[in-house]
Amino acid sequence: ILVASCAALVIQSLAANLGVVTGKHLAEHCRAEYSRVPNFLLWVVAEIAVVACDIPEVIGTAFALNMLFHIPVWIGVPLTGLSTLMLLAIQQYGVRKLEFLIAFLGDTMAICFFVELHYSKPDPKEVLHGLFVPQLKGNGATGLAISLLGAMVMPHNLFLHSALVLSGKIPRSATGIKEACRFYLIESGLALTVAFPINVSVISVSGAVCNAPDLTPEDRAKCEDLDLNKASFLLRNVVGKWSSKLFAIALLASGQSSTITGTYAGQYVMQGFPDLRLEPWLRNFLTRCLAIIPSLIVALIGGSAGAGKLIIIASMILSFELPFALVPLLKFTSCKTKMGSHVNP
Repeated sequence: ILVASCAALVIQSLAANLGVVTGKHLAEHCRAEYSRVPNFLLWVVAEIAVVACDIPEVIGTAFALNMLFHIPVWIGVPLTGLSTLMLLAIQQYGVRKLEFLIAFLGDTMAICFFVELHYSKPDPKEVLHGLFVPQLKGNGATGLAISLLGAMVMPHNLFLHSALVLSGKIPRSATGIKEACRFYLIESGLALTVAFPINVSVISVSGAVCNAPDLTPEDRAKCEDLDLNKASFLLRNVVGKWSSKLFAIALLASGQSSTITGTYAGQYVMQGFPDLRLEPWLRNFLTRCLAIIPSLIVALIGGSAGAGKLIIIASMILSFELPFALVPLLKFTSCKTKMGSHVNP
């Protein structure tokens, strides 16, 4: 988590600098600089990343609905399409309203997990040791580490960060551009500083619960193959019944905030690479359907355990697709941002 957070700060600041200096976002640069075949392949990979990001959101929201209202996961998966309608309803009021909603959802998630952290009481020494001493223990630890990287440094967010800065009024002078780059670096740093303790608390709560001294053999077995559903039961058994409800609310807030960023990233990807300008509701609907179909199939066949594994697989896909966004970003930032204000006077 610590390494991924530092990497996200560097990469997101590069993406923001590209948009500030050139006045174009990453997908537009790819369309302008690459020939038709590489551009098409990069577009397909970026769209897969958007869908891979949407799958954990769909499943996480379905799990949250199951914990809060006892709705089966396979029914909750198609119900997550309602978040699309909510997003479209808010979209018409502008970007700032969406940013406020994301901040509200993030605060809700933070409060829930910090309360869980307080009552689960993890060992602070163990938390610090885990932060600064890298180690992979247990079955599937490598896969989980790869999925964490993809979940935190999502490739499609590079397109998003390079595009969001274009909504601001940036003075087209060397000083104005430099100040804007500094401002967006500080903004990214603050956002990641807020997200970092939330991510640490999620892992710390899991570790504290699975290492509780009064854990029953049945609960200890659940820790060997932990998924969202088992985590809810563990919290209820170890910390208290109310803790599983808090966990569900945090999960719901997390899924909805990620839905918003993923939808916006998808719009810029589709607008930038092939220059397709579909209606937001249609693009959102198509992307959500591509995520709902595999999620629904896995939930029906594999149940909650299969759905939990699909979250890890989707996040691993994001990690493996990161270079396809990062390499063009590094190429463009190295040759274009050096040109400063002369790129787009």
